[in-house]
Amino acid sequence: MSTVEDDPATGAAGAPAVPRAVTALQTADWRRRVFALYASVRRLAGSDPVAAHAHWISCRDDLFSSHPASPLLEEDRARFTGLPVAAYDPEWRFELPIHAPAEPRRMEVETGTDGVVPFELLGTVRIPLAGTLDVWRLSSYGGGIFVPVKDALAGRPGGTYGGGRYLIDTIKGADLGLDADGDEARIVLDFNFAYNPSCAYDPAWACPLAQAGNTLATEVPVGERYSGTYA
Repeated sequence: MSTVEDDPATGAAGAPAVPRAVTALQTADWRRRVFALYASVRRLAGSDPVAAHAHWISCRDDLFSSHPASPLLEEDRARFTGLPVAAYDPEWRFELPIHAPAEPRRMEVETGTDGVVPFELLGTVRIPLAGTLDVWRLSSYGGGIFVPVKDALAGRPGGTYGGGRYLIDTIKGADLGLDADGDEARIVLDFNFAYNPSCAYDPAWACPLAQAGNTLATEVPVGERYSGTYA
């Protein structure tokens, strides 16, 4: 995921530019906090997924409202009262095997300043009563597992973000649990933790979005919703 940078001479809307080293360290701190948040979520979810979900909501609201690397636009941050997240429903938490793909497949995503980002298909997971989702690996520097999802509520009033949401993006810290035991790889997918990509808050961001293999025909009523307003 990449952001289109402001003019280095003036910054956003003619404001004085923030030194690149400052913005780089702010972004690094944001990611460090997200990694720590998901480590806490994994620890709590083992015994109390509802508490883990409440902790996730509280910490994300704090990051979005006060952190200098928040993806919220300034006008949205000023009136921010919390991200719209549905109540926890344990029926949407799964631990699933990753089934190997029938043949190799790659996906390339144009992200603006980062150029084309390549992904390779690791396999698919079968969501009970919902369908299948592709599981991707970022095949450039750093690796990472990536599972976006777009459901039948996408783009509908009071529904979910039109471009889909993210379930797993391990290179950015979003990791609900992975396990490789012998010849089987398993992944925790808890749709209650589905969240909007940065481009949902600020169109300057360019985000990899859910393609056909990550689109479900059913409604997923849990996780972060989308209204376009944050007050």
